Amino acid sequence: MNQTVDPQTLAKAEPTAVLGSEALERLFRGARSHNAWQPKPVPHALLREAVELAKMAPTAANSSPLRVVFVESAEGKERLKAALDEGNVEKTMTAPVTAILAHDEAFHVHMGKLFPHAPHVGGYFAGNQAAASHVAFHSGTLQVAYFILALRALGLDAGPLAGFDREKVDAAFFAGTKVKSNLVVNIGYGDHAKLFPRNPRLDFDEIATFA
Repeated sequence: MNQTVDPQTLAKAEPTAVLGSEALERLFRGARSHNAWQPKPVPHALLREAVELAKMAPTAANSSPLRVVFVESAEGKERLKAALDEGNVEKTMTAPVTAILAHDEAFHVHMGKLFPHAPHVGGYFAGNQAAASHVAFHSGTLQVAYFILALRALGLDAGPLAGFDREKVDAAFFAGTKVKSNLVVNIGYGDHAKLFPRNPRLDFDEIATFA
């Protein structure tokens, strides 16, 4: 059976380490993936702050491979539209902003700045494309999750999508680079009246064990 943590259990934790129930509701329990949007613009300042928050969370060797393109112009949306699966077109074209979340397989060029106590790590990844691709994808995917939580924390709603042609997106937005698209996330203020019923989640014992 799904259960929430007893408030008394939370009270025993370090006070500064515990978010209130309202914040947890906003980030996790009450948060939904949105498909319909209110006609309300998204300030660039909030998008910038979401990136600033997401970049602070952990990545392998502080590699920070996340790269973001915020698509909001008519021209940008048309370029993106050509790569979307049919079922994702309307929800994306009507979103105030769509973020293409990608990872840079050439992240090693920044390791002197990002990992100054061991800058030689950049050379290792420069000479090992398989390892660079592995770290870029996995750390970049972590950063996608951080970014979605950052959006929610700032009062925005998100609608992540995996249904698109990555080769087309990469050709349209990242040509001539080693940046590879991962997910697309529609961003705005969701129309809660058009949400589908929430699907079940696995219970704790179906997810986790102790060893």
